[in-house]
Amino acid sequence: MNAPVLLFAYKRPVELKATIQALQANYLAPQSDLYIFADAPKRPDDAPKAAQVRQLLDEVTGFRSIHRDYAENNIGCADSIIRGINRVLEEHSSVIVVEDDIVTAPNFLDFMNQGLAQYAKTRRVYSVSGYTLPFQRPAGYSSDAYFIPRHSPWGWATWADRWNSVDWDMTDYQAFIKDKQQQKAFMQGGSDLVGMLRDQMEGRADAWDIRFCYNRFKEGGLTVYPTVSKVQNIGFSKDATHTDIYNRYKTNLDNSGQRDFTWSDVVDNSDYYQRQTLRHYSIPTRIYNRLKTLAGIR
Repeated sequence: MNAPVLLFAYKRPVELKATIQALQANYLAPQSDLYIFADAPKRPDDAPKAAQVRQLLDEVTGFRSIHRDYAENNIGCADSIIRGINRVLEEHSSVIVVEDDIVTAPNFLDFMNQGLAQYAKTRRVYSVSGYTLPFQRPAGYSSDAYFIPRHSPWGWATWADRWNSVDWDMTDYQAFIKDKQQQKAFMQGGSDLVGMLRDQMEGRADAWDIRFCYNRFKEGGLTVYPTVSKVQNIGFSKDATHTDIYNRYKTNLDNSGQRDFTWSDVVDNSDYYQRQTLRHYSIPTRIYNRLKTLAGIR
């Protein structure tokens, strides 16, 4: 059985419309259950766009079943996603998650479901990503996926046992932030990870994904990525919660029509892809701080 698809929305009707249309065009959409979660407006100025979003969500068709959950009061980005995933994982063993700024390729759900099935019993695989940067594939590389120590929240999937192991309160954070060796190890997925975690824990961000990524690190987990991206993030606008800066993450969306994927039985860091990832995400502190300033994060 295909994993349920969770769609989270807030106040971006233009981006959401593109997200819905792309999901509906997925080969497996008619055989998939869709769970929709919409947060309530935080400010009166947000109400008109939030209303447009709910109207779009009311009109969604094309899935085996559709379940809608509209919040009466604003929950917030991180808590809304945590709440929604918790709810669905009470009844299902895995989930596929898409937010309202993600355009998926038609084979996105194929890749997600096959990855979930392939690594369901391999606890070291913490999540399945639909996104990848446009890295050149090495000659002779036979798999359609690779592993790195970094979670991606842009169209992804996970299992109930991995999700339920997360300590959202981050009870060991104070010990971690004093341990330079642990911080160095965490940054094997990119030198920006510690800064993002610090922003979350010091109240400058409202994010679930960096906490999920940290718990992946504590478990020694990896995320499996496609060699060709199955998603494109279109959320770099003034209405975005976290991504209102220039799009340095643009990639090439898979248009191959491929539906059967080759997976590796050996779960370990993919050295080439990890080096490429580190080059992209390990940016100097002065540039990281400048990007935060542009994004309005203090």
